[in-house]
Parts: sequence; C-alpha cells; structure tokens
Amino acid sequence: MPSSTRESTASITSSIFEYRSVHGRTYQSSKTTEYWASNDEKHIESFDVAHQWMTMMLDDKLYAAPIGDNPQRILDIGTGTGIWAIDMADQFPSAEIDDAQLNWTFEPNSFDFIHVRFMHGAIDDWPRLYRQMYRCLKPGGWFRHMEPDIAARCGNPKVRVWKQWTQLFYAAGEKLGRTFRLNNIRMEKAARDAGFIDMTHRIFNIPYGHWTKDKELKQLGQYAGLYLDLSLDGFALFLIGEVLGWSFEEVEVLVAKMRAVVRNPNNWVNSDM
Repeated sequence: MPSSTRESTASITSSIFEYRSVHGRTYQSSKTTEYWASNDEKHIESFDVAHQWMTMMLDDKLYAAPIGDNPQRILDIGTGTGIWAIDMADQFPSAEIDDAQLNWTFEPNSFDFIHVRFMHGAIDDWPRLYRQMYRCLKPGGWFRHMEPDIAARCGNPKVRVWKQWTQLFYAAGEKLGRTFRLNNIRMEKAARDAGFIDMTHRIFNIPYGHWTKDKELKQLGQYAGLYLDLSLDGFALFLIGEVLGWSFEEVEVLVAKMRAVVRNPNNWVNSDM
C-alpha cells in the first residue's frame, strides 16, 4: 500500500474515534458529524429499546410502505446503532442496504426505499434533504420519515418541567442551526415542495411508562418509558450543558426532575410520533 494511502486511511480511522467527552458521556466529534446525542453504550442500549417500541408501533413491522417483496437498494439515513438496517437485511437478504451519514454521493434513481427516523436536531436544511431523497429514489420508490414531537404532553397540570425541557431543546437547536421544531406540517410541506405526491401521513400517540390501561399500549409504553429514562442525561449534557451553558449540577437537577415525572404513572406523559 502506498504511504500516502496508508496516511490517508490512518487519518480517516483516527477521526472516526475522536469523540467528545462530556462528564463521562461520549459524543461524536464535530469532524465526523454534528449529531447531538451521546454515542456510548448507555445510549446505544436506549436506541435499541427505541427500535423495539417503534417496531411495535407499526404492528411489529419494520416499514409500512408498499415496497414489494424484492427491494434491491435501501438507504437508511442516520443509521444509529444499525439495528433497523440489520433487521431489514435479514428480511431482504438480496437487498443492498446503505447508510447516509454525511455528504450524499448517490446517483439519481438509485433506491427503492429510503428510511429516516430520529434525525430532529441533526439536519440543517430539511427541504434540501427531501430534494435529495426525491432525486435518489427510483420512479415508484418510497420513503418513510418518522420523528417524535419534542413538545410532549403531561396530564398533570402542576408539572411544568416538561415545557421547560421543550423550550430548552428549541433554543439549543436554534443555536446550532438544526431545528427541533419539526412537526407533521413542516415535514409534509417539505416533501410536497420536493416533488412527492402520493403520501400517507399518520400520527401515533406514544405513552411513556405503564400508565395506560390499553394492554398493547401499556407494553409499548413500558419500552418507550425505559428509552426516555435511559436517554435523558445523554440528551441534556451536550445540548443544555455545552450548547446552552448550564452547569453540570444544573443539568443533573433538571434531568432528575424529568426522570421523576416520567416514572410517575399519575403524570400520563405522552407525545406524538
């Protein structure tokens, strides 16, 4: 191998493992991505739990689009732990499944299906992303985009910390130039402006915790509550601590309040997806 190639490869490899460390939690280096959530073992566990309840939400399916029995190329945007892509590869062994983390170099009309989820606060130009998806999908291809609404609800009117949490995320997103104000109206408009015409839009209400009496939703809610419980400090340390300038102690107090709210079944915490 030529020395220039070895040096280039070594440089790429070292940049991948350059993590930011914030009070014992690790985050991707700004050289590789601007994603705000932690990437350590605790957060990987939480995202695998999230995959479980999101699959349950779709009646134990990995997708809802009519992509047929033999899709050949699938693109997963923001692959995360890779669990969705792995499950799709098991279901469609002949399909090639790619991931898009940074710049797009894909040819037009390349993919049968594009999958996007949990990318709020990570994209600086959503209309551009939708245009890229439209360009790269084959004629008749499909995409699915799923995002949680940060503005979750609490059934206890005395609880105010959740509204504070939402406003802090909004403020951090604006400071980073990557909005968390992503809802069904903005997503649908971006898709139509990009050229998509045949769309189905669904809103799922997700309970966090075991407070609901519905048997199926209770199980889903237990997974969703566990996901949130595992994720809170990893979400807050970078966005609220590093971006907004809160002290570690202030972040700890806020996270403790949030966790107590989520764990209390009398608060009926829920959000839309």
